[in-house]
Order: sequence, then C-alpha cells, then structure tokens
Amino acid sequence: MDAIRMNQGNVSQCLIIEKNLMMTRLGFFYLFKDFDEPIWDDCMNHSKLSVVAQVFIIKLDCWFSEAGYDRIIEWARSILPEKNRLKENFYAANSMMKPLDLGYQKIDMCPNLCMLYYLENAKLTKCIDI
Repeated sequence: MDAIRMNQGNVSQCLIIEKNLMMTRLGFFYLFKDFDEPIWDDCMNHSKLSVVAQVFIIKLDCWFSEAGYDRIIEWARSILPEKNRLKENFYAANSMMKPLDLGYQKIDMCPNLCMLYYLENAKLTKCIDI
C-alpha cells in the first residue's frame, strides 16, 4: 500500500516516510542532549558531542583506521576522570553521530593521483592524457 502511494506521488501520505522522519527527529533530540552533556561532571570546555566530533576530524585528517580511533579513545579514557562519558569505541561514537546522516560517496582516483574518476569521468579506468 505504501509503495503504491509513493508511485502515485502522494509521498506525504506514505507511512514509511513519516516514520523515518519521526525517527530522524528523535535522533536529533538525542544528539542535542549529547551536545549539552559535559564529558565529565564539572567540565566546562567539552561536551560528549564536541569530543566525538573532534576525534572524528582527527581520524579523517590523519587517515586513521577504526582501530586507530579506538586506540586514541582508549588512551583518552585512561587519562580522563573515572566517570567520564566518552564513548568507548568507534562503533559507539559512530552510532551517536548517525542522526546527522553524514553519508559519503566513494570516488575512485587514478593510481598516479592525477585525476578523480568522477562526474563525466566516472566510467573511466585509466587517466586521460592531458
């Protein structure tokens, strides 16, 4: 029934889409809760969300694997106060960030790093001689 509604263009009446929107909104409320919650009691500089976001940025900038992320978090948790709220690994942190829906698109690159196989070049398998 819902698929028929979508095919007819009545997307706003589709129960599947309405349910997904409601789940997305709930996810944002939980994310805002993490934004307001300090990483440990009496910490004024960092929230759960700010720490996870910063470590994600370091992971991406330095090309760390998930195991590398986990090692950073393990070390950070060892120096933080005992009752800290830092997520224990990449999987837990990633699930916390899910409401942002930070998807990605994989784009292949020439082995010589001279071009991206993207847009009109997406079907190429070797670089264009310029």
